This record gives sequence, structure tokens and C-alpha cells, in this order.
Amino acid sequence: MTKKVCMIVTNGFEEIEAIGTYAILRRGGLDVDIYSLAGSQATGRFGVTCAKLMPFNQIDTAHYDALVIPGGPQFKELEADAHVQQTIRDFMDTGRITAAICAGPTILGRAGYLKGRKYTCFTAMNQDFGGMYQEDYAVKDGNVITGKSAAATIDFAFMVLEAVAGKETADQTKKEIYYK
Repeated sequence: MTKKVCMIVTNGFEEIEAIGTYAILRRGGLDVDIYSLAGSQATGRFGVTCAKLMPFNQIDTAHYDALVIPGGPQFKELEADAHVQQTIRDFMDTGRITAAICAGPTILGRAGYLKGRKYTCFTAMNQDFGGMYQEDYAVKDGNVITGKSAAATIDFAFMVLEAVAGKETADQTKKEIYYK
């Protein structure tokens, strides 16, 4: 059975983090559905509009093995949305992979999910989340995966791919794109 990942975006998402992660996960054979708080599309912080997205109000978390939250200015709207918070809680409460990059881990930290965990995020956004901040591009602690910044997208995406589909799949996908 193919593993499934859902990603949540809205206007202001960081394009490289969303699209780059999507591409790596799809290359690795995962099904990835992108949900938008803005309906069936969303425009990134640099003006790229993604269409044919799934309206976030239709998400059913039971169908997914992992959740991905890209960063960008969108994090404020995502964090303020009660349904997004419930979605994160669903993944965390069931121990499924919950991944966020750049500004995205701030949402997890402020909700208390980084307490006692190793994590990374955009350095300027690091607050006292009760965990152990790491300077690495990508960090996995239990079911939580965090990424530092747009530059960390490939490392982050491969960490998510390995967590969901296994090391062999991640290694094969790295080989296919000539990634170290």
C-alpha cells in the first residue's frame, strides 16, 4: 500500500520548501496531497500560485501517514487556525510523522510539541520551546521532523521520505538525483 502524506499551505507559503519537499516525496513514490486554507489554490511569498489544491476544510487525517508544514509568512495564519491546530494534534496524538520546516516548527513549539525534543527552525524564530535547539539542517526526534530553512529543503524532504517510506527508498531516491 502506498504511503500518503498531506501538506498544509495558504497564501504566503515558502515555495522552495513546499514544492521541493513535494517533489522529493513524489520521486520516492509517496502520494502527497496539498491542502490549502485558501480554497483550491495558494500563492507563495514570491508570487508562484499553485492550483488544483485540496480545500483544507475537506481534510481527513485518518488517511495519512505524515503531515508536512512548510514555512514562510503563512505560518501566522496556519498557527491561528483552530482546525490546523486540531490536525497537528491528531498526528501528534497518534504518533504519526509531523514535519515542519523554517517558520513551521514555531507552530509546533508554541503548541508545546517541541518540549524535551531536539529540533531546528529558522534561527531568528527560535524561542524557548522547552527543547534542545540544533544547528543542523534537519532534525528528527521521535515522530517529529524539523527543518532549518529554505536551504535545508532537500535534507528535510529526504528525512521525511526515510521516516515514511524507509531508508532503502530514501537512499535509492538520493541516488536517482545524484544527491550525496
